[in-house]
Amino acid sequence: MKKLFFLLILPLFLGLVFSGCACPCQKKQAAAAPAEIVAPPPEVEEEVPPPAPEPSVSLEPIFFDFDKSNITPDAKAILDKNAEWTSKNPTAKIRIEGNCDERGTNEYNMALGERRATSAKQYLVTLGIAANRLTTVSYGEEKPLDPGHDEAAWAKNRRDDFKVIE
Repeated sequence: MKKLFFLLILPLFLGLVFSGCACPCQKKQAAAAPAEIVAPPPEVEEEVPPPAPEPSVSLEPIFFDFDKSNITPDAKAILDKNAEWTSKNPTAKIRIEGNCDERGTNEYNMALGERRATSAKQYLVTLGIAANRLTTVSYGEEKPLDPGHDEAAWAKNRRDDFKVIE
């Protein structure tokens, strides 16, 4: 019987000893004791190089007359500026996006948009821009700048856009 008593009481006694007393007096004493302030570990500052600056893109669109893909004098002035920017940013690659107004069939407008983009590319190549830096795509009438159905809207939609792709 003594053994049984010893086996039952000993674990309870040890549990109380190692867990501490649950009476409020010790909690107050523990709360009253100043907390030890532990400073956070010092932060290690790694030198991270700043990201490469993005070139300031100032490529303007050019516009076309109805059913035309030839470069107008106004468009030449804009292409000259676009070529100047492209020359100053020799790693930039440009996508020339040909667009049309909504008149005509989808097939016709896709072909016209490609002719417009190709005309701009050829002009930029004559100004010294490497052809391998220029790609063309036609969106036909699929990406209108102005959703209107009048001459003012159509004039805005007959254009080439110039996008930096790299």
